[in-house]
Amino acid sequence: MKLIAAYAHSTGATGQNVIEIANDVDPRTLSLEGIERIDLNFPKFTDGRAFSQAFLLRRRLGFKGEIRATGDVLIDQLVQMQRSGFDAAVLREDQNLDFAQRQFDRYPAFYQGDTVTVKPHFIAGRASTAATEGVAA
Repeated sequence: MKLIAAYAHSTGATGQNVIEIANDVDPRTLSLEGIERIDLNFPKFTDGRAFSQAFLLRRRLGFKGEIRATGDVLIDQLVQMQRSGFDAAVLREDQNLDFAQRQFDRYPAFYQGDTVTVKPHFIAGRASTAATEGVAA
């Protein structure tokens, strides 16, 4: 995941192929043709609706462009953001980039499936075991 310091990000989406979606908008109602980046806002860290929006964009709508988290983005949210489909996050001003990067080192893999790795770990493991034994999974 690309981490961006607050001072390095201009507020508001700019550019023809970038849109900013309020956290109360259903992404399924939007035309995403030609869009390369979508900024999803966390107005406060306790409001997680942007997680659902990112998941919808990736899994249900098949959006392949960048999904960027903006707003009240804390280090504690980053791993879940990545698992939900975010590619980039603009950290709140008081958050440290080095500490943020360590979160990904701390949690390198997960048992459950997510938007990045759709199959759960136990199914993925079973498929590779069956392949090596010559058995259909």
